[in-house]
Amino acid sequence: MKLHRRSTILGGAALAAGSAAWPAHAQLTIDMTRPSFEPVPIAIVDFGGDRVGADIANVVRNDLQNSGLFRSIPPSSFIERDVGASAAPRFADWRSIGAAGLVVGQVQQTGGSIKVDFRLWDVVVGQQATGLSFTSQPGNWRRLAHIIADAIYKRVTGEEGYFDTRVAYVSETGPLNARVKRIAIMDQDGANNRFLTDGRTIAITPRFSPTLQEIVYMAYGEGTTPPRVYLQNVDSSRRELLGNFPGMSFAPRFSPDGTKVVMSISSEGKTNIYEMDVRGRALRRLTNSSAIDTSPCFSNDGTQIVFNSDRGGTQQLYVMGAGGGGERRISFGQGRYATPVWSPRGDWIAFTKITSGGFGIGVMRPDGSGERLLANGFLVEGPTWAPNGRVMMFFRQQPNSGGRAGSVTIHQIDITGRFERQVPTPTDASDPAWSPLIPQ
Repeated sequence: MKLHRRSTILGGAALAAGSAAWPAHAQLTIDMTRPSFEPVPIAIVDFGGDRVGADIANVVRNDLQNSGLFRSIPPSSFIERDVGASAAPRFADWRSIGAAGLVVGQVQQTGGSIKVDFRLWDVVVGQQATGLSFTSQPGNWRRLAHIIADAIYKRVTGEEGYFDTRVAYVSETGPLNARVKRIAIMDQDGANNRFLTDGRTIAITPRFSPTLQEIVYMAYGEGTTPPRVYLQNVDSSRRELLGNFPGMSFAPRFSPDGTKVVMSISSEGKTNIYEMDVRGRALRRLTNSSAIDTSPCFSNDGTQIVFNSDRGGTQQLYVMGAGGGGERRISFGQGRYATPVWSPRGDWIAFTKITSGGFGIGVMRPDGSGERLLANGFLVEGPTWAPNGRVMMFFRQQPNSGGRAGSVTIHQIDITGRFERQVPTPTDASDPAWSPLIPQ
């Protein structure tokens, strides 16, 4: 997407009159280090100037509300109705309905482009908090809305947003004993869903490149052909075979710089972790064990790899150097551990935990300390991090009326374990993979 962006629009003079009477707890900030906090009440006015303005405002509302960190005030309660992006609002009207922040905007059609301006007003102190101006193609209005929501999220929380992202996942249709599994991709809110594979073969485990809009995934061939690892551009749909290995390969995942893919290869009764150069295709073995070593994932700085292995008798999590060697066990709780994923911030490792009571999604520090579960159920599995390391997605399978496996859905949850919600998909969906922020 070609996007022209100008930074802060019109500084916005301070207009603090009357702010002293405002309750001290209602502020346009969230301290993310606190164990608990109240969502920020925010009013988002339909953007003026063009009919798409209402659609942009609605996407911004949904993004912020779905994060759990904001409470969108219903437009029906607004007192000031005629408020634009070029003049200061009547702050007293917005304080009286409990708003800490106010978002206004303007949309203009300029030739074949669309120009969108927005402002976030701090109602408490009576001044502009941030504002941006964008010019792009009219069809990009939804992306512009996500970028605006990211800017608001960053101003209020102090952390990067995650709304202008995509999620790849496995679309599942058909009976449970004959599932059709295709790789699909959508915006993080479930919009713009499309399929990347045609379903003629089973395709699973999509994983995004950190530097390009590419994914790596595994697809089973016809008949008894071993599964193959493919690299595919999500925009052009260009696909290339990354590797056709003599044994079974699975769980491919990119290095942080996007130059390598780490995966498991099973051959001659052993399953070890290998590294492959994406362009040169050189393959190097990183573990040499008689156990099953699988689900490798690089640390955010590329110096370490976390994986799960049964080398100690049960399936546990281990960390080793990126070049192999120095393996050390980090999980010691009850049950088994699988699908570890290192946070983009480097501070947590997410995992799936399997116990006699079911499944759970949890996190622990890279040294194994601080383990806690965020979600549990009949089957919950496959965590993936948002690029800001604050939010995760995973998939959840509910039991049907007979107590057996039922529908499969993707869910989003905050790292605190709060604000779980289901992400809409047109079919059953599993194994989500969150993209980095899309380049502007």
